[in-house]
Amino acid sequence: MRGVLHFLIGLTVIFCIECKVKQDAIDGAIVNSKVDRKIDVSTHLVKMSTSITLENTGKSPIKSFLYALEPSLQNYLSIITANVKDKDEKLGVSQTTVASKKDLSFWRIELPSNLEPGKTMTVDVDSSYAHALTPYPAEITQSQKQQVLYNGNVYFFSPYSTKSQTTTVTTTNTAIESYSKSPKPVSQTDRTVTYGPYEQREAFSEAELRVHYENNSPFLTVTNLERIIEVSHWGNIAVEEHISMRHTGALLKGPFSRYDYQRAQDGLSSIKAFKTVLPAAARDVYYRDEIGNISTSNLKEMDDFVELELRPRFPLFGGWKTQYYIGYNVPSYQYLFNKGDNYALKMRFVDHIFDDMVVDQVTVKIILPEGAKNMRLETPYPVTQGENQLHFTYLDTTGRPVIVIHKSNLVEQHIQDFQLHYTFQKLLLLQEPLIVVGAFYLLFLAVIVYVRLDFSITKDEAKESKMRVASLVEEVQSAHDRRSALYQSYDDAINKYKSTKDANTFAATRKKVDADYKSLTQQISDLQTKLKNEGSDLAEKVNELQVSDRQYKDLVALAITLAEKLVSGKINKQQYLDNEKINKTKREDLDSKMEALRSSLA
Repeated sequence: MRGVLHFLIGLTVIFCIECKVKQDAIDGAIVNSKVDRKIDVSTHLVKMSTSITLENTGKSPIKSFLYALEPSLQNYLSIITANVKDKDEKLGVSQTTVASKKDLSFWRIELPSNLEPGKTMTVDVDSSYAHALTPYPAEITQSQKQQVLYNGNVYFFSPYSTKSQTTTVTTTNTAIESYSKSPKPVSQTDRTVTYGPYEQREAFSEAELRVHYENNSPFLTVTNLERIIEVSHWGNIAVEEHISMRHTGALLKGPFSRYDYQRAQDGLSSIKAFKTVLPAAARDVYYRDEIGNISTSNLKEMDDFVELELRPRFPLFGGWKTQYYIGYNVPSYQYLFNKGDNYALKMRFVDHIFDDMVVDQVTVKIILPEGAKNMRLETPYPVTQGENQLHFTYLDTTGRPVIVIHKSNLVEQHIQDFQLHYTFQKLLLLQEPLIVVGAFYLLFLAVIVYVRLDFSITKDEAKESKMRVASLVEEVQSAHDRRSALYQSYDDAINKYKSTKDANTFAATRKKVDADYKSLTQQISDLQTKLKNEGSDLAEKVNELQVSDRQYKDLVALAITLAEKLVSGKINKQQYLDNEKINKTKREDLDSKMEALRSSLA
């Protein structure tokens, strides 16, 4: 009985393997009736758009078909998508293998409905390739233009035969040095090179496609991006991105001349600035590096987004690198949704860093509130989820859970939303406020107990009197300093009155200063009385200070009188200057005397 069971299990395994091989085998009933392939190499990305008209020449319906990558490009693929022509519906695309072609890269594309025998369906397949262009020459001087080389396949590399096909290559400009002239027909118009149409080509047909042309577009690559998203249930989500980037174009040969760069505006392939797009709700944006804040940035708020123009501290030439980080805050209600204790965070996996961006490696860290549990991540494309971590910040006890995600080789099409589901008890929101309240309560309680306890055996009246006298002296010195500052206010008012001759303004200013002066003088008199009640000898010195101040105030009044006579023409300028000089000398002597008295109070 056991032998029969093993035999049946073996048959089942063999049957499953045969089904898998048959599933991934090349279906000979499919024919590419018409292929229109457009290759855009105008930037540092290779963007390929292929319109394939599939024809079912077999006898049974077809649910999917295979898409093969060119051998020269399969190591550079960033993303591949497919949809039915003139429809927004995305088709399922998954990588697969073919037993007879293990060295090639295949993708299985699911059709929206069965393709019946004798019928046709047109599918658009879009793919992007990073680092597929080769700078040629590999090194250029500061003043040289950058030229690159694209190597590909003239024919549509497909596991199926093709009845008719056309390939169009679009470059940056008309400066095309050379391109493959065969197989014919081949034609060039402005900045495009057209190959075909070619009729009746077998599966996996190949012919070298080589285009050498000028391309001074920014060859900017983010070599490493760390995106940190910190979620707070108090209404804010903080985002910070640490970015390392490199110019991956032709290397700079020879020295760099800042003078020539600014004078001749050379360095066409260099990168002076680029624009980053942030969410429309972004606020408190900052742009910094290891040195500190980078001020060469410009923020523009649009209707649907915030445009941040970034200018590095130095222009980037081939092989040059730079590092920086940007951060901003967004309101949580736009990205965080909940039903009871169940929460869902929906945000972009990566954001727009610059046009036609290439990101070699991304690490996304999502910091959730302390107490979050049952995390479940949903991503629009396959990612590698690292080991969860803990993040500690103010008032944390057990730490905040951190979800770590890794992904490599990203382009703009990867700017899509992920969803992170988790549970969080709302009562935990009170944890941190209660910790703060408790800490302050204990602190205030300790202070109250400390100040109210008297550890002395007997009361020292003399010591307390000295402390009261010291406090009164400090108040006298402070009041006198503020009163002395009013003398400058008098001088400023007199000088302004002499220049403007505005008697009303002068009278108003003088009235305000007189009121402040009278208040401070009365305050010092009250303090003098308190010192006298304490039996302190310092009361006499305060009295001398008051006498000297009255003398000084009289001199100020004399200065005001002289100014009024000068303005009214009762005295001439020379008489005014002579009297003012005498007045000023007396005031300086009194000021020195009052300063000495103030110092002796200490």
